[in-house]
Amino acid sequence: MPELLLLCVMLIPQIVAGVFAKSMGRNFWFWFFISFLIPIISLIVLLFLDDKSEQQKGYGLADHVKKENDVN
Repeated sequence: MPELLLLCVMLIPQIVAGVFAKSMGRNFWFWFFISFLIPIISLIVLLFLDDKSEQQKGYGLADHVKKENDVN
């Protein structure tokens, strides 16, 4: 039983890295496994990476094109 508890405690940095990466729009599993190799460094690298979840995918509309919901 203590071995299972130790394993759960040792997985905390990997889970934190994966969840943090997912919230930034990155791949959970990639950062989860990278965190096995370099646990603390991967978290520091994630802090300095740009947030991809805020970026719009695809092309945006031109300034003169109105969206369907615009009334003006």
